[in-house]
Amino acid sequence: MNLLEDFSPGLFFMQAIILIILIVLLGKFAWKPILSALSEREEGIESALKAAENAKLEMARLEASNEAAAQDARAQRDEMLKDAREIKEQMIADAAGQAQEKADKIIASAQEAIESEKKAALADIKSQVADLSLDIAEKVTRKELSEKDAQLALIDKMLAEANI
Repeated sequence: MNLLEDFSPGLFFMQAIILIILIVLLGKFAWKPILSALSEREEGIESALKAAENAKLEMARLEASNEAAAQDARAQRDEMLKDAREIKEQMIADAAGQAQEKADKIIASAQEAIESEKKAALADIKSQVADLSLDIAEKVTRKELSEKDAQLALIDKMLAEANI
C-alpha cells in the first residue's frame, strides 16, 4: 500500500512521456534498421536457398548431360571398334586373296616349268633314241651292205616297200 501513497501523477506523466520518446526514438533509429537487417537477412537466406535449388537442378541437368555424353562416347567407341574389326577382317581377307593368287601363280609357273622340262626331256630322249637308232641302223646296214648280193637284195626290198 505504500506504493499507492508514493504515487505521483507528475512523475508518472514524465516517465510516460520519456517512455513514448524512447519508443519513438527506438522505432526511428533502432527498430527500422534492425527490421530491415532482419528482412535483408531473410531475403538473403531465401535467395541462397533458391540458388542452392537452382544449383541442384543445374547439377542434375549436368549429370544427365554427362551421362548422355558418356553414352555417346561409348556408342562412338563401339562403332570405332566395329569399324576397326571390319577393316582388320577385310585386310586379312585381302591378304589371304593375294596370297592365294601368288600361290596359284607360283603353282601355274611351276607346272609350266615342269611341262617345258618334260617336253625338253622327251625331245632329248627322242633325239637320243633317234641317234641310237641311226647308229644301230648304220651298223646293221654296214654289216648287211658289206656283201654285194646283200646290198642288191636290200635295195630291191626297199624299192618294193616304197611302191606299196
